[in-house]
Amino acid sequence: MTPRRGAGSATPTFTESARRQQLIDCTIELIAARGYPATSLAAIAERAGLSKAAVLYHFSSKDNLTRATLTQVLEAFAGYVTEQVAKEDDPREAVLAYVRAMIGYQRAHRSQVRVITEMLLDDEGGTRLKTPGSHDTHGRWQFLAALLAAGQDAGRLRRCDTRTVALAIGGAIDGVIAHWLAHPDLDLDAATAELEAFTRYAIEPRD
Repeated sequence: MTPRRGAGSATPTFTESARRQQLIDCTIELIAARGYPATSLAAIAERAGLSKAAVLYHFSSKDNLTRATLTQVLEAFAGYVTEQVAKEDDPREAVLAYVRAMIGYQRAHRSQVRVITEMLLDDEGGTRLKTPGSHDTHGRWQFLAALLAAGQDAGRLRRCDTRTVALAIGGAIDGVIAHWLAHPDLDLDAATAELEAFTRYAIEPRD
């Protein structure tokens, strides 16, 4: 039996944390393979080799489990992008690193991308947001807009409305990834090069 945390303690034990991670990993696998609607608590329990009651011990509902899964996926995604951008001292190169990191992470984590699209987008083609603005979780466009503003202040990037340009670049990335998910034969290396060229044109000073 899994040891319970001590009375009055809000900190999960090592065993509880490991079990929670196992359930999140199983949830990612099932959502990626079957879609969100078909991913039930019973299916997650079966994949993990546990009873449904054991799943509910750690997560009181499917909603709580899938929200925890989405949060972890988004945090890992944002952490990777932030890490790659931080490697660049030049503001222009930082923005281009953002583009490469956004594409690179999603190419390497296709199952996690399916979790994001299944939970944030509608079920009819995956093109409309269930909740407008929900894709901005973790300050996505704000992060890119801040990079653009820093580049403007350093005199390296052209003056523009940073929110609009950040949304345009983000939308272009989303469009490429959405097409790649439906058509895996898309050359993502070539697509990334095109997105970098698009971004350079959008941000570099013009005579």
